[in-house]
Amino acid sequence: MIRVEQLYKSFGPKPVLQGVNLEILDGETLTVIGGSGCGKSVLIKHLVGLLRPERGQIMVDGVDITRLTEQELTKVQGRFGYLFQGGALFDSLTVGENVAFGIRHLKPMPQFLLERRVSETLAMVGLSGVEPLKPAALSGGMRKRVGLARAIAYAPRYILYDEPTTGLDPIMADVINELILDLQRRLKTTAIVVTHDMKSAYKVSNRLAMLYEGRIIQVGSPEEIQHTTNPVVRQFITGSSVGPIKVPMAGPMSGKSQ
Repeated sequence: MIRVEQLYKSFGPKPVLQGVNLEILDGETLTVIGGSGCGKSVLIKHLVGLLRPERGQIMVDGVDITRLTEQELTKVQGRFGYLFQGGALFDSLTVGENVAFGIRHLKPMPQFLLERRVSETLAMVGLSGVEPLKPAALSGGMRKRVGLARAIAYAPRYILYDEPTTGLDPIMADVINELILDLQRRLKTTAIVVTHDMKSAYKVSNRLAMLYEGRIIQVGSPEEIQHTTNPVVRQFITGSSVGPIKVPMAGPMSGKSQ
């Protein structure tokens, strides 16, 4: 289980996380929802140790990873797979080399086993036989799937999905949603998703947590979130411009209209 307690993080004068408390239960898919720029990606980067908090605890399987040395943290990171926004593939490497990257660094194995694992993992995301291709030859949806194959290749215990459907058309977004569900059933992993795509959030999640103004303000099942009485959560999930969430407005245009 992962437990976050009173997590704080700022970038310069801008506070982002202001006392986040959250529990991710073993075997569930928990989705963190919230507006763009609210700190969702910052939160999950803390879970895997890519960012260090100013204060607070992050307990992973009973160990506070905020107190670990870099060497100790590397061992914990081997339990995590991470699907970055846009896939974050290395353009100079082939698809096969991209998928093998995490295995080489976190769980080395003989070359013949590595090649077999890469092929098996790409098959799991519906991309058999693409190992020789470079990322430039792939569509956006294929790049996401290669990124997902890389995230699961070394059999992590936890998978982090950072905006997995952003930039995809509705059909390809649903393909990714189905992959998340299928991998959850087959691999029995714990998954943490961050997204502002409510259709995706409702489909893949056991529970959802709303991040607003640096804190988690509600956690519940998809049905509980859909029927919430919290005005902030209700405004966000319905996509309304009217409510307590302030909508940035453009300033007056300068110059004369033509």
